[in-house]
Amino acid sequence: MKRVAKFEKVSFEQFKKDWDLDGDAAAVYERLRLPKRATSGSAGYDFFAPCKIVLRPGETVKIPTGIRAEIDDGYVLQLYPRSGLGFKFRLQLNNTVGIIDSDYYGSDNEGHIFCKITNDTNEGKTVEINEGDGFCQGIFTEYFITYDDEADAVRNGGFGSTTG
Repeated sequence: MKRVAKFEKVSFEQFKKDWDLDGDAAAVYERLRLPKRATSGSAGYDFFAPCKIVLRPGETVKIPTGIRAEIDDGYVLQLYPRSGLGFKFRLQLNNTVGIIDSDYYGSDNEGHIFCKITNDTNEGKTVEINEGDGFCQGIFTEYFITYDDEADAVRNGGFGSTTG
């Protein structure tokens, strides 16, 4: 297996600035767990809920994970809902697949990864995710560019910061 990235927490100062859910930011920060694979054959790194999350049908929440990823050039981290949550509850990421570029790590928000999820059930089910439960998964993949690519801009920001 090729190793291409490293997970770490964002600074407490960044996490506190971004934290807008229930719970004391300092206590939540101390309990944050870095993403990890469940088995040696798992492709996905489970991201763990920083607090209890309850989503009634149609509800959405933006989750500051407290995590960032230092990723080698030529690779990207793609985020997906955990398979079981998607299958049982139609839990979905609002942007379908989250794309974490390698240069996001050095952004002005320290590369803080957020996940915005929606309970898109059509069966009236409420989703309950306990603190520490895996709720999404990240998979590192290699990507390629065209021969005539001339991108030379430098990122400074998160969502939508690279569109010109």
